[in-house]
Formats: sequence, C-alpha cells, structure tokens
Amino acid sequence: MALAIEDYALIGDCETAALVGKDGSIDWLCWPDFSSPACFAALLGTRQNGRWLVAPKEPCTRITRRYREHSLILETRFDTASGVLLLTDFMPVREMHSDVVRIATCLEGTLKIRMELCIRFDYGRTVPWTGPHEGNSWTAAAGTGIAYLRTQQPVQTTDNTAIAEFTLSKGQHRSFALTYVHANERAPRRINVQKALKQTEIFWTKWCSQNIYQGAWQEEVERSLITLKALTYRPTGGIVAAPTTSLPERLGADRNWDYRFCWLRDAAFTLESLLASGYHEEAKAWRDWLLQAVGSDVRGMQIMYGMRGERHLPECELPWLRGYRRSQPVRMGNAASDQLQLDVYGEVVDAMMSMKRAGIQPSARLLQLQRELTDHVASICHLPASGLWEQRKEKKHYTYSKVMAWLALHHGAVNTKGRRSAEWVVTRDRLYRQICRRGFNKELGSFVQSYDSDVLDASTLLIPISGFIPFDDERVRSTMDVIQRKLSRDGFIYRTVPGKGKERESAFVACSFWMVQNLAGSGRRTEAERLFDKLVRKRNDVGLLSEEYDPMRNRFMGNFPQALSHIALINAARTLGFM
Repeated sequence: MALAIEDYALIGDCETAALVGKDGSIDWLCWPDFSSPACFAALLGTRQNGRWLVAPKEPCTRITRRYREHSLILETRFDTASGVLLLTDFMPVREMHSDVVRIATCLEGTLKIRMELCIRFDYGRTVPWTGPHEGNSWTAAAGTGIAYLRTQQPVQTTDNTAIAEFTLSKGQHRSFALTYVHANERAPRRINVQKALKQTEIFWTKWCSQNIYQGAWQEEVERSLITLKALTYRPTGGIVAAPTTSLPERLGADRNWDYRFCWLRDAAFTLESLLASGYHEEAKAWRDWLLQAVGSDVRGMQIMYGMRGERHLPECELPWLRGYRRSQPVRMGNAASDQLQLDVYGEVVDAMMSMKRAGIQPSARLLQLQRELTDHVASICHLPASGLWEQRKEKKHYTYSKVMAWLALHHGAVNTKGRRSAEWVVTRDRLYRQICRRGFNKELGSFVQSYDSDVLDASTLLIPISGFIPFDDERVRSTMDVIQRKLSRDGFIYRTVPGKGKERESAFVACSFWMVQNLAGSGRRTEAERLFDKLVRKRNDVGLLSEEYDPMRNRFMGNFPQALSHIALINAARTLGFM
C-alpha cells in the first residue's frame, strides 16, 4: 500500500518530477516529462506497477529527512540498531537526457542495504525486457523508451526487477544513476555522479539567490518558490498544476483528476508570485508559452493546455491501476479542458499587468492578445459558465467568475483609449452593479457562489484580493465572518457546503491561505498571523503542501505537491509583510 501523501517528497529536473517516500521508495515518476506515462506507478497501484527502493534491510528506529539548503536535493537519514544510512536523491537539470541519481552513504556502523528497481512502463502496465547491458549497465526496454541503470554494485535480475544487496561500513557509499532515452537513441554516456550532484546544487543555489523576498517566513516562501520552479516545464515555460494524477480529494470517492497540465489560472497566479520575488525570466518564458498555446484566435482559448501548448487533452481511465488506497478511477487527461470559465480571462489579463508593473515591456503580440481578450470578455460576460471548481454539469453565473470578467474589462478600460475602451467601461460598470446586486446575499450577509443563490463558496474570498472592492468594505468583513462560521473547521476552509446526502471533501489549502489575506487586509493581523502559522505547520516534514488537508484525520489529500497551495502561501506571506 502507498504511504500517506504527506510521507512523500519531490525531486525533479524542471521537465518532470518524482515522488520519494520516507521508506526510500520512489513510487511515482512520469518519464521523460510531466505528462508522459508513469514508469513508477506504485503510488496508484502496487509495487508491481513500478517503484525504486533503496533502504536498509533491517527495521529503522528513526527516519528523518530534509532538503539541502536552497535546493531540491533530498537527504533521508535512516537510523537502525546497526548503523545510520544517508540516502541522497536528486535529478540533475537535464542536458541531453533525464537522470535520477541515488547515493547511499553509511554514516555510522555497518549496514545491509537492499536496492530493488522495478520499472513498468505505460502506468505500470508494460513489463519491459530487462537484464545486463554492455558497459556494466542494466537496462529495461519496452515501447518507446529504454532506462539504463549505471552502478558499480553488481545487480541480479529477478522477475524483470533489478535487485542488489550489499553491505556498507562507515564512510562507504554506493551510487545508482538511472537514465531514460528514447528507443531509437544510442545508449547515453555514463554520468559523473559527484559532478552532477555539485552542478545540481549550484543550479538551485544560484536560482534561489535571485529571490528578493525580504519578509518574515523566509524559509517557507523559498521552499514554495523552489516547488513552483520544479513544476515549470523548462523548454517552454509552461507551469503544471501538480506532477501527479488521481490522488483523491476523498478516499474511496471518484473525484480523482489529472493535474499534469497547465491551467491558465494557476499559471497566472504562479507568475505573479514569481514576479513579486524577482523571477523575471520565468515570466517571459510563460508569456511566450501563452502566446504560442493560445494562438491568434482568443475565442478558442482553453482554460488549460499541455505543457508544450497541446490543446487535445482527452480524458480516459486506467482500469489496471487500483488507485491510491483503492480510490478509483485513475484518470489520464482532463475533460475540464473543454469548459468555458470566465475567470480565466481576468486572471490572464491581470498576469499581463503584473509583468508590466514589474518592468517587462509587452510585445505587440501581447498587447494585441490583451485587447482581443478584453473584447471577447465583453461579448460573453453575460453568459453562464463553469466555475473555479470545475463543476462538470453546472453552468451558472458564478460570482467569482463575474468578478474576474470585471477585472479583465477594468484593465482593458484603464490601459486602452478610444471607442472600444468607452464600450468596455459601460460593460464593466454594468457588470459591477450586477455583481453587487445579485452576487451578495443580504439575508446571509455574504457573497455567494452564484447569482441569486444562498450557497456559500470560499472562492468569494478572492473578491477583495482581486481589487473588486476593498478589504475594509463591510460586505467583505461580513463574508469573511460567515465563511469562518460555516465553511471552517479549526481554521481550515472548505470550498463549499456539501449537497444533501454528500460527504464533505477535505479542506482546500489555498482557500485557507486566502482567509489569511482577508484577515490581514481587514486589520485583524494577529488573527491572520495565528492562522498562517497554523497552516505552515501543517506542511510536511520537507515543507510541501497538497491540494487539500483533512483536519479531522490530520492527513493530506488531493494531488501533490500542488502549485496553487504554494502560490497561496507565498501571497499570504507577502500580504502579511505589507499590512
């Protein structure tokens, strides 16, 4: 059975990422990139669906881990009765090929170590041809890929799995480097493990040195920034929402989605966090990715794309995987890509404004895209649409979506002159009055999920954050108080109240940080800091956050690590720094 979600850590090369368990097993890796089929899929199945274990053979008395300072290099320490093992895991930022490197070092005593490499391509379904290869390598080959294991440690093959058992004494180490190549490529060159480790540390340390954030919670913000960088597809600048698929929002339920794509909303939020921290190159890369992905016809703009700008993201199920702790189905692709979501237009235009404020001058194509986006929003903002939470059968006039449509019109009106600008002002002001009249329920004393409804929704916490109305507006204060009473448990905010007969999903991490921003903006700083401290303490032992948190059972839920959760942490810290 897979470990608890919070018991995993992330390593990556800015093109894909792996999840490493506290037990020394890599249980998830999509190769060669984020959206590729997984070759280690034990996270969503069993160890027979692929994993890579390096750990002491005897029971551990204590397991601790950390990232090396200012890096994505993971160190796991296993204490046993016989000695202490340090396992160092990392993925070098790729040049020709993608590598996963594992270094086992004995710090104390004498230890027996087991290495078990089970590669199963195509999400754990395909058993490869395996065995020794020339040049002291072990290979696994099937379909479109070949993986090469290089190590000085002799390896045996059992049931198409590479196995090694060896003994280390204090000061000794063994290195294992696993490299992926396409089936039509030559065998890759053997990497110098120590050189790769040094270069990887230099890369991350240099990247972190660009961070201009100077407020409190420096470590928490930096770890979140590193996580966001790790979720960026380096060749194009696309930013994936999470490196996983189908980690459930509730165990045993069917709300299991594929997040290995680039949501414009999440990417726009990520961009603003990176810009505010001094990372302009990432912003420029995302701008270029956006222009390439959307093309010149904004009427066909989707809410998400593949990391290379792919539009076709068909959703299907993988029945041979039993799901994380038997939560089925396991999905590949995401049908939400076909939804109309009005909020996306406002978020993208707001990201463009963030780039301009940061001193990044817009290109002629970007200015054209903004004008056409604004014009398109003006023509469709009266329509019902899908909402922020991507309800698949409920098109409504979602309040937050209308607010973001207003924001797109507002930016367009302020930054453009002429007849079209005047028309946008009229539409913007009419939409503003409509939102205030139909999106706020006077009886409840709260902004609500959709026009003329009585359904509470934590997305309304974004209304003052967007600048629609100020934090000190009585409607904001009242909405915040109602959400705290109705949608909160021990400070953790749920997205909405479940329907009749439905069990509540877990609290949504980003919503809880949005509450921090609302509290700080409303002058309740002590309460905001108290909640922020509570939330950051719920990060796992290496500082990562999932999509959701179950406060009743004290566990992570949803895809992991989740970009939106880390974005919300950064923004909440910045808000506390400003207030």
